[in-house]
Amino acid sequence: MSQIAINTSQNVNINFNIASVGDRMIAFIIDLLIKVAYGFCIFYLFFNILDLGYLLNGLDNWSVRAVYIILLFPTFIYSLVLESLMEGQTPGKKLMKIRVVKIDGYQAGFGDYMIRWIFRIIDTTFICVVGLVSMIVSKNNQRLGDMAAGTAVISLKNNINISHTILENIHEDYIPTFPQVIVLSDNDMRIIKDNYTKALRVDDRQIISKLSDKIKSIIKVEVDPRKMTERQFIGVIIKDYNYYTGKDS
Repeated sequence: MSQIAINTSQNVNINFNIASVGDRMIAFIIDLLIKVAYGFCIFYLFFNILDLGYLLNGLDNWSVRAVYIILLFPTFIYSLVLESLMEGQTPGKKLMKIRVVKIDGYQAGFGDYMIRWIFRIIDTTFICVVGLVSMIVSKNNQRLGDMAAGTAVISLKNNINISHTILENIHEDYIPTFPQVIVLSDNDMRIIKDNYTKALRVDDRQIISKLSDKIKSIIKVEVDPRKMTERQFIGVIIKDYNYYTGKDS
C-alpha cells in the first residue's frame, strides 16, 4: 500500500497509507446506494403515501423538472454536507475506514470540500471514468477534485496499539512536572509521541532535539539540560499530558 508523507503544523512528517482505488470505489458505491434509496423513498412518499402527484398535472416540463430537483436536492449536496459534518467522511467512507485530509497537514475545511464537490461533476463524467483514470495515474490516488483542493484520501485501517496512541502507562502515585502541557491538544500529543517513538527506534538525536525545542516553545518552559535530558523531557511531557487529561491506560 502506497504512503503519503504529510508535513504537520508541528513541522514534522507523518506517513499515512493512501486509500486504495478499490476502497474509494466501494465507498462511492455505498454512498450511491444510499442516495438511490433516498430517491426511491422520497418519490414513494410523494406519489404514493401523500398522493401529491396531482400537483404536477398541468405543469410544463421545466416546472416538473424543478420539482424533481427540489425533491432530490439532498442527494446533490450529500458529499459536501456529510464530509463537512463528519470531518472528511461520508457513510461510505466511514464503512471503508477512509478519510479526506489536507496534504499540508491541516484539517480540511468547508472550502476544500466545496472544491472537491464542484470537481465531482467532472470526475464522474463518462460513468466516473475521468475520476478513475485520474486516481490510477496520480501519485497519491487523487482525483481531479483532490488535486484542486490539495487533499488526499487516506486509509484508517492501521493496526492500533498503545504505542500508536497518546496513552501512556503511569502509576497512581505519579507526580506531574509540567502543568503547561494542558495547552497541547490530543492531536499534538499523537504527533509528539509518534515522532518520539520513531526517533528512539533509530536513535535520531536531531529529531529528538528539534521535537524537544518545539515542545518547549509551545508550552513556554525552560529546562536545565543538566537535570533533565531532552529524551527525559519528552517522556515526562507525554506522561504529564496523560495525567492531566485523565488518559491513562
